[in-house]
Amino acid sequence: MAAMPRRGPDSEGLSAWPGAVLGHKRLAILDLSALGHQPMLSEDGNTAVVFNGCIYNFHQIRAELESLGQKFRSQCDTEVLLRGYREWGIDALVQRLNGMFAFAVWDFPRRLLTLTRDRLGIKPLMYAVKDGGIAFASTVRALRSAGFGGGIDPQSVLEYLEFGYVTDSRVIYEGLQKLPAATILEWSGGEIRQRQYWKPPEIDEASRITFEEAVEETERLVVESVRLRLISDVPIGVLLSGGIDSALVCWALRQTNASVHAFTVRASGDASDESVAAAATAQTLGIPHEVVDMPDRDFQLDEFTDAFSEPFSCSSAQAMLWASRMVKPKATVLLTGDGGDDVFLGYPFFRNAWWAQRLARSLPEAAAPAVRAMSRLVPHRRSRRFLEFATDGIGAHIRAHDGLPYYAAHSLLGPRLEGRSLPWRQIPPSLASGRRLLGDVFRYHLDAHFSGEFLTKVDGATMHYSIEARGPFFDTNIWEFAAALPPEVRFHGGALKAVLRELVRRRVSAEAAARPKQGFTVPVERWLATRWSGMLDTLRGETRLERDGWVRRGALSQPLDEAIARRCAPVQLWHLLVLEHWLQHNQPT
Repeated sequence: MAAMPRRGPDSEGLSAWPGAVLGHKRLAILDLSALGHQPMLSEDGNTAVVFNGCIYNFHQIRAELESLGQKFRSQCDTEVLLRGYREWGIDALVQRLNGMFAFAVWDFPRRLLTLTRDRLGIKPLMYAVKDGGIAFASTVRALRSAGFGGGIDPQSVLEYLEFGYVTDSRVIYEGLQKLPAATILEWSGGEIRQRQYWKPPEIDEASRITFEEAVEETERLVVESVRLRLISDVPIGVLLSGGIDSALVCWALRQTNASVHAFTVRASGDASDESVAAAATAQTLGIPHEVVDMPDRDFQLDEFTDAFSEPFSCSSAQAMLWASRMVKPKATVLLTGDGGDDVFLGYPFFRNAWWAQRLARSLPEAAAPAVRAMSRLVPHRRSRRFLEFATDGIGAHIRAHDGLPYYAAHSLLGPRLEGRSLPWRQIPPSLASGRRLLGDVFRYHLDAHFSGEFLTKVDGATMHYSIEARGPFFDTNIWEFAAALPPEVRFHGGALKAVLRELVRRRVSAEAAARPKQGFTVPVERWLATRWSGMLDTLRGETRLERDGWVRRGALSQPLDEAIARRCAPVQLWHLLVLEHWLQHNQPT
């Protein structure tokens, strides 16, 4: 508990039974009184819940439970978990929940511990099994500080160097695990049973829904999702970038007549700055708006290491940390536009996958080897890769990412990583995968980038400043509707996330709808080689990376010199800088 003070600064609780202990650090959002205290116990003390997150439809679930005779003591969403488990059991309970959650239920008479994580994995949950027992927490650092986990896992380091984060399928320390999204884990008597209770629907290619119908239904779902996320007994803010997703959230807030302050982070003087576009959106909608500047030279990596238990170098995380620091004195709940690019297909690689899929479906099976051979002769890189996507499928899509190849090209990997590979990069060519490439790319994106990077960034950065982030585009109903939409609808007119773009055109402005995707980020590649160039000195001389065998001795000098000369550092050097800092602070000498 002491390792998670910022995740729960308002109160703490500890409850014990023979052979079991539950602890909780509370960030009070609903029912700020002692009645919302956790662990929350049943009257007889036989059932207890510890919970992180928010159940947005808890009023509806509470009414159903009250109709069945359940008596409530608090106005807190935690209590619906406690009483819902007692009334229905875990499987029927989770099917009713619309929210973000990681919670544990201890059933003392049955000696049964149940761990559950929300459908998309918005809230983290880690666990360790040791000596016939089980321990769990919201962060890797909490489990580690309690004595769980072994040495650093080399395969996780390899993942980190590939992506800049460790995916949800691994943990940086051996012996620890992350509970997958939409999963129920039951532990009793040293035995574990685990099952998935939900998965996003497959694309419904037989659907006859029109683009107009999709836009109208999305509008209804977005307004309802935003309305649900306004339940709070503390002030609420909204993060506004120059993009269409956060603009749509702000518009929906106006539809609910909510008075919510909008905040934007400004990268002054840099091409990545979106503050002017955000201000224009705020003026169009008539909402109060505040801009915070990124600091020029006082940036320190300590905040990264404190906010994220594992090495994590997502460039937009620093912007999220700065935004959270600025917002905290004024709001404890922060709405964001995250998730729209994912389920509505806003990234260019989704559209590329769809185009390649259409080509693959037009190719006879016998023609695939010839096209594959021809692609190797195409000089234009993007054209060559497009053909590879069609003939080779998801494996080609994954190998197109320039992560690990950079380290190999510069002979950077040390003895602890030499000879290792990522299974994702070993997927063989498959025309069958090419013919379903959009679906395969979407699932890979969820398994790697969405859960490992985007959700980790938002939860880690906001909770570091004791803020609860809520993403309306993560809503269960939105995902079940949008994930099934045919690509012809989601790419209507050849546009990325065409449904949301059209909705913004109608409800906000044509100017906002036409803005290209830019992203809420910090330009670390440019700044590392210019205004932050002194930070790269950390990678010169004797480093933990070299001493511990992750990087080959003396191999970093040339890449560092080249970055300074070009005034632009490759993102891989940023990954190594963050990892070096993490090793210095998390691994004793």
